[in-house]
Amino acid sequence: MAEYDVVVIGGGAGGLSAARTANWAGRSVAVVTDGPIGGDCTFTGCVPSKTLLESAASGADFDEAMAAVRDVVAHIAATESATVLRREGIEVIEGRGRLAGGGAVMVNSRRIDAGDIVVATGARPGLPPVEGLAGVDPLTSETLWDLDRRPDSLAILGGGPIGCEMAQAMARLGVAVTLYEMTDRLLVREEPEASAVVEAALTADGVHVRTGAAVSAATRSGAGVAITAGDEALTFSNVLVATGRVPNTMDLGLEVAGVEVEARGHIATNDRLATSVPHVWAVGDVTSKLPFTHAADEMGRLAGWNITRRFGRHRFDPLAIPWVTFTSPEVAHVGVIESEAPRGARVVELPMGENDRAVTAGRIEGFVKIIVAPRAVFGNAAGGRVVGATIVGDRAGEMIHEPTLALRTKMFAGRLAQTVHAYPTWSVAIQKAMAQLFVEIEGRRARPARRGD
Repeated sequence: MAEYDVVVIGGGAGGLSAARTANWAGRSVAVVTDGPIGGDCTFTGCVPSKTLLESAASGADFDEAMAAVRDVVAHIAATESATVLRREGIEVIEGRGRLAGGGAVMVNSRRIDAGDIVVATGARPGLPPVEGLAGVDPLTSETLWDLDRRPDSLAILGGGPIGCEMAQAMARLGVAVTLYEMTDRLLVREEPEASAVVEAALTADGVHVRTGAAVSAATRSGAGVAITAGDEALTFSNVLVATGRVPNTMDLGLEVAGVEVEARGHIATNDRLATSVPHVWAVGDVTSKLPFTHAADEMGRLAGWNITRRFGRHRFDPLAIPWVTFTSPEVAHVGVIESEAPRGARVVELPMGENDRAVTAGRIEGFVKIIVAPRAVFGNAAGGRVVGATIVGDRAGEMIHEPTLALRTKMFAGRLAQTVHAYPTWSVAIQKAMAQLFVEIEGRRARPARRGD
């Protein structure tokens, strides 16, 4: 007989969501963790990085910003501690959890029999194959928060969301920042126009942006680190690596249990979050689905639901999950970008400079772009359906949820044009853009999508 109905390995966002969902359904649940409850998001990811960004934007100096980071992390961590979970009825077992096969988990020398197991061990920063990089002890998103003084200069490797956010924050805190990205633009998963807006914003804040620059070597040079890209070598006080993360699947007993692992080390799951072994599930960054806290939270909730219900199992749809890069201006995205649009898709666009709220705020950088496609039966009637959206602007992270709701519920796209939006708000831009599906608005109307093929 199982000691617990559900054992969750990992106490981050995905693990907590799975544990709480199963607990709410009346199952006995234990969370096994070898780190603090809350995981990377609370201690080294979303919470500290967004606090740093806010502090830098408010004019704080480096010491004030880092003090704010520590205070906010402590505040949020206190809301999701082991004590809080035990009060909810979830047991917390401290130690390294490993699959032992046969529906069991080993924690140190203790064997725990489980009805179902959820692996939610997350991911860690990875180092790119750059000669000498490991030997210069670079900063990562985990160790950046240990800095006790402001660097004079900082090289950031990687022009994705973490690299861009930290480049802007550090530049605003008075650090001389050079951002290296090996591809030809920043934020390569976003619309090219979004990349251009962010590059311009970073440059305006003093960041030296180097796209198409593959770093080939890193070496100690006096008190700093020399970074070589192409035929140029520059020396910096510190180096921050933001080139991606690798899943925490080592020493988990996956081979013992027979759990299939993908080529890059992620646990293979289907869209219901089930692995190749019955009653073993995986959620969050340890899978290759989507590397975001809210995606992990959704995966954990769905896994918990699917574990506790025989019928009506739910599927995880990555296209219905929005994400935001919290630069200034913000970049928010859901669904497909234009080059990925299905056949017959149309695009509506509105520059932020044509949104009165952006004009009143003096922040006209950015745009709204929404992609709609014909519905299976009704075609373009009532506007069709939303299949993707990109919003760049000061409130993009808040505005993206309206097209996300339309996409997720498969509602008629025209409802967004019909809905009365308070004036003057940032979200009026969505209504104004969607009205282009039906009539010409100030010289603009829907156009065919420019697909990648």
